[in-house]
Amino acid sequence: MCGLLTYVSSCGDAHHQRDGVAAALESIHHRGPDETGVRVSGDDVVLGFKRLAFIDVENSHQPLEYADGRYVITFNGEIYNYLDLRKQLAEVGASFATEGDTEAIVAAYHYWGPEFVSRLRGMFAFIIWDRFERTAFAARDHFGIKPLHYTVTPTGIFVSSEKKALLPFSAAARSGDAGLDPAALSHYLTLQYVPEPGTLHTDIHRLGSGETLTWKPGQEVTRDRYFRPDFRPTSTSSPERLFAEIRDVLRESVGLHLQSEVPVGAFLSSGIDSTAIVALAREHKPDILTFTAGYEVDGYSEITVAEQSAKWLGVKNFPALITANDMMESLPRIVWHLDDPVADPALVPLYFVAKKASEQVTAVLSGEGADEFFGGYGIYREPLSLKPITSLPDPLQKGLRAVSKVIPEGVKGKSFLERGTTPLQERYYGNARIFTEAEKSKLMRRYDPSVQYTDVTEQHYRDAAYLDDVTQMQYIDLYTWLRGDILVKADRMTMAHSLEGRVPFLDVGVFDVARKIPQELKVTSKGIRKYALRQALEQVVPPQIVNRPKLGFPVPTRVWLKGLMFDWARGILADSKAGDLLDLQYVDRLLQAHKAGEADNSRKVWTVLVFCVWHSIFVEGRIDPRPAPAESALLTKRAIRQR
Repeated sequence: MCGLLTYVSSCGDAHHQRDGVAAALESIHHRGPDETGVRVSGDDVVLGFKRLAFIDVENSHQPLEYADGRYVITFNGEIYNYLDLRKQLAEVGASFATEGDTEAIVAAYHYWGPEFVSRLRGMFAFIIWDRFERTAFAARDHFGIKPLHYTVTPTGIFVSSEKKALLPFSAAARSGDAGLDPAALSHYLTLQYVPEPGTLHTDIHRLGSGETLTWKPGQEVTRDRYFRPDFRPTSTSSPERLFAEIRDVLRESVGLHLQSEVPVGAFLSSGIDSTAIVALAREHKPDILTFTAGYEVDGYSEITVAEQSAKWLGVKNFPALITANDMMESLPRIVWHLDDPVADPALVPLYFVAKKASEQVTAVLSGEGADEFFGGYGIYREPLSLKPITSLPDPLQKGLRAVSKVIPEGVKGKSFLERGTTPLQERYYGNARIFTEAEKSKLMRRYDPSVQYTDVTEQHYRDAAYLDDVTQMQYIDLYTWLRGDILVKADRMTMAHSLEGRVPFLDVGVFDVARKIPQELKVTSKGIRKYALRQALEQVVPPQIVNRPKLGFPVPTRVWLKGLMFDWARGILADSKAGDLLDLQYVDRLLQAHKAGEADNSRKVWTVLVFCVWHSIFVEGRIDPRPAPAESALLTKRAIRQR
C-alpha cells in the first residue's frame, strides 16, 4: 500500500508547487514509510509518493516513468493478475524495466487505452500523466477498496489518496464552517458516514468505485463508469455445483491475495467470513498469524470464539484487549485518520487489532464484502418477513397504511404495517439509520427538509429496478454502506499503522460467481443468511462457526456511555465549537436520558461525538492528534525491520 499526491497544472506553475506538495505529502506518511518520492515533470505536473513496498521491493520505485518519459504514474494498491497482464502486453510489443505491477498498469494504458482498467484484478487507485497528450487519467478499483480524492483549483487539479493532503490547497477548508457542505452533514447524521462522491468540504470530492477520471488543463473533469455490479440471480438445478464454484473461486482469490515479498497475516473474528479466509489461507501458508479484538465486557468480546477457531485451524492467534480508556484516548487520532467522520464504533477495535497486527506483519487478510456479495445482513430478511403485506393489492396496502397511522407509537404491529406498506426505495437506505428527519429538524441549526436520503439512493434504485428486493438491497449497499463505511474504516484503520488490508471477498472473480446466486440461496425462507456461502464452506471452517450469527466487531459503547465514558462525552459536547451547526444541548439531553435508561441513545450520541471531534480537528484546529515525527520514524523503522 502507498499514498499518492499529484498536482497537474493548467498554468505551468508545477515548479512553484513542489515544496507545497512535498509538505502536504508528509500528512500521509503512514501510508508508505518505506520510501518517499517527489518529482516535477516539466512545467505541468508534480508527483508525490509514499511507498509501502510488497512486490519488486528493490525496484518499482515511484513516481515511475514509462515509454521514454511520455508517461509518469503514481499508484496505490495491488494488481493480482499483473503477471498475466505483463505476458499479454509483451505479446503486443511492451518491454519492462521492473518486475512489478505498477509498470504493467502504465504499459496497459499505453497499448490498450483507458478501457484497460476493466482488465485489472485487484485494489487500486492511480493517476497517469501523459505529457504528449497533456492528459491526466485516474482510476479507482471496481468496489472502492482504495480511496482517491481530488480538488480542482484555479491553477490545476490535485489528486490524493487521503483528503487531509488536499486541505492546504482547498479554499473550503480555509473558510471554516462556511466551507462545509450542509447536505453532506445531513446525510452523515442519517447514515453515520458521508456518502460518495462528496465530502464534508464543498470543493473536495471522491472518485467513485469503478470510475475513471480524465482531465486536461483548462477543461472540466470527466468521470466515466467502467464497472457496474451486474447481479444476475439465476435459479439452479444443481446447488452443489454452485457451492463448489464459490469454494473454488474463494480459494483462488485467497491465494492471489497472499502474493507478497513481506509477511502477511489475517484478522480473525467469531464469524464465518474471516474464519473462512484464515482456513483457506492456511492451505497456502500454514503458519499464518491471526489477530482478534475484544473487551472485558460480557456479550461483546469475540476473543474466546476466535481463539477456539484458531486452535481448530492450527494457527496462532494474538488478541488485542480494548478498554474504555483506550477508546477515549484514541478517538481523536482515529478521526484524524478518517478525514471525514464515520460514526461506526467498530472503527475502534479495528484500529487496535490493526496496531497489534502491525507489530508482526505488513499485510492482513480480512473478510469485508462477504455480506454484500452473499446476502449476510440481518435486514436482508425483511423482504421475506414483509411479504404477507407487500404481496397484497395496492388498495389493501393503502388501507393498512392508514391503519398504521392511527396506531399509537410503541404499540406492537405499527412498525410492521408501516414498513410493509412503504416501497423498498423509500424504506431502505442502508444498514445504519441514526437520526430521523424529525430528529434532525431538532438537531440541525439549519435543517433543510429538501435534503433526503433518497438523494443518495434514487439513481441506484433505478439502475437495480430489474432485481428482486433482496438483491436490490445488496446493490444499494455496494454503492453506499460498503464504500461509505466498511471500506473507509478498513483502509484508514489499517493504513494508520502502515498495515495493508487485503479483502479476498471483494474480488471480481468472486463477484462473477456471487452475482448468479438466486435469492432463495442467499436468504432462505427460514431466515438463514449467506446460505450458499455457508454451504460452500461447511467442510472448510470449524463446525461451530458454520451457522454462527454475525457480530461484526461489537463495541460496548452503549454500556460505557452510561458509566465510564459519560463525563468524557459531556465534556466533548461542552467544549465543542460546533454549536452553530448542531444543537449540542439537545444531544446532551439524549446522553442523560441514555444514562438514566430511558432510551438507548448510544448510536445517536456517538454520531454527534465523532462529528464534534472531527470539527475540533479540521475546522477549529483546537485538537492536533497528528503523529509526532518520532512516531513516523518508528513506522519507517518497523517497515525496514519486517523486510
